[in-house]
Amino acid sequence: MTEINNVRKNGKRPFEAGPGRPRLALVGSPNVGKSSLFNRLTNSYLIVSNYPGTTVEVSRGQARIGEVEFEVIDTPGLYSLLPLTEEERVARDILRLERPELVLHVIDAKNLERMLPLTLQLREAGLSLVLVLNIMDDAEKLGLRIDLERLERELGLPAAATVSTTGRGIDKLKEIILTAHEQRKT
Repeated sequence: MTEINNVRKNGKRPFEAGPGRPRLALVGSPNVGKSSLFNRLTNSYLIVSNYPGTTVEVSRGQARIGEVEFEVIDTPGLYSLLPLTEEERVARDILRLERPELVLHVIDAKNLERMLPLTLQLREAGLSLVLVLNIMDDAEKLGLRIDLERLERELGLPAAATVSTTGRGIDKLKEIILTAHEQRKT
């Protein structure tokens, strides 16, 4: 990694990557709340670094969920696994080269139809995937109702409804992450 900037919060040491720690990657289009979710999961203990050979910043942190300590990677915005920009290439390379145990595809719940093509690409790429319908409060204000159970059945993957800015749905998301982690171990 080049040019690492450590960020200290509450007097605690910043995140240090460790071998063998399961990785969670947050992916999704820009402005869907990935960074806000990252901060919720990691309590903002992070390393911000430039991805090797680029000027693209990637945030990494740790999250203790239950008894498991995860490395969490907040990837740059991504619209497709066929990259058009340097940011998209970096996000795709993280998925390909770092092989996270679990990918959280964070989407804007009020733009579900526009966001799901990337979900399908991620699933077709064989990634272990959880769909995170974020910004649910805005979707509800617009009168949108999303049948989460039906969406899970139709897509064949777990889904969580969240509002990362307030923390709504984060506990349920953590349960889903732990369940997926346990299933991969067996």
